[in-house]
Amino acid sequence: MKRLAGLSALALIISSTSGCGWLWGQDGYFRDRGSDYLESRQTAPMQLPPNVDAKRLDPLLPVPMNVADSRAEGEFDVPRPQALQAKGEVSDYSLQKSGDSRWVVAQRVPAEVWPVARQFFEDGGFRIADERPQTGEFSTDWQRLDQLSGPLARRLGSRVSGVEPDSEIRARVRIEPGVQRNTSEIFVLTTSRPAGSTADTGWPSRSDSPSLEAALLDEMLASMARSSEQGGSVSLLAARDFDAPSRVTLSEDGNGNPMLSLGADFDRSWSSVGRALETADVRVDDLNRSLGVYYINLAEGAVKKDEKPGFFASLWGSDPSEEEIEARAERYQVRLTRVGESVQVTVEKDINTVAPAEVARRVLTLIQENLG
Repeated sequence: MKRLAGLSALALIISSTSGCGWLWGQDGYFRDRGSDYLESRQTAPMQLPPNVDAKRLDPLLPVPMNVADSRAEGEFDVPRPQALQAKGEVSDYSLQKSGDSRWVVAQRVPAEVWPVARQFFEDGGFRIADERPQTGEFSTDWQRLDQLSGPLARRLGSRVSGVEPDSEIRARVRIEPGVQRNTSEIFVLTTSRPAGSTADTGWPSRSDSPSLEAALLDEMLASMARSSEQGGSVSLLAARDFDAPSRVTLSEDGNGNPMLSLGADFDRSWSSVGRALETADVRVDDLNRSLGVYYINLAEGAVKKDEKPGFFASLWGSDPSEEEIEARAERYQVRLTRVGESVQVTVEKDINTVAPAEVARRVLTLIQENLG
């Protein structure tokens, strides 16, 4: 029906082009109105009563001097308006606060945030002592402020209180998947010790210098925002292994049903499986992170961000209706289940029925091939 309506509309347009004077002619609907103002007539200014004391009113819409007056002959071309130069700036990174807690929220997946955050600390003169991409954490070595890069050391020194100038500091950065899909949350924990100390103190539950933590978060936020404005000057090649499981095994359970075992925690597994489905062009209609379920439709391709059909695509009815999508739907559930220190991925028809073995193996193989 939709295609028939599109064909009818197109036929109407074609048939009307032979005699389109009623559309584009001098008296047509879409005629040129550039000289209509010449038919306007001036009226006398408004006269106020003699007893009214009013200030002088200037014209709200004065006529520009370069506009043709009533003595002009021929057609007048209306100048095109100038494009607005101002535009709203929305950063990919923002600072969030809740009580005494502070963290950075990024409108990007953790795998893209990891190299940007790490690059900030390296550029600032921090030595990376330990990094665990599988858990989204890295920590720096013990260093004095004067061992950092000059600009960063000066900015931190002017803002940090409660830390002696010759004290040694270190930081731990943790990047987690955000509450919303395709977002990340970045947390920084700092600690300090007297200069020359060899005590290897553990990480506190909260930063022992809130001002140092706040200053580092502010500096990191500004650096990430600059990187985003410049189009991402940091290479994202290091992101390939950020949340890729250290061990991936496609096997079968005791009943012979295919399953995928991921050597990673649930957060990393959830993030990497979601990205693998998108990369494999698998439609995700819905998801429930608390249940660990992606609801997929194998009959449709993945939903592309900000993708809208063009004019002719809409006209010819290439966008299927909801009835057509529902009629050919192949819906399944990709379920993630914690098992010890790993995560098992299975495919189900619904909560009570496993998917056919060939379907499950095809979906799990797509996920396995697109991890990392």
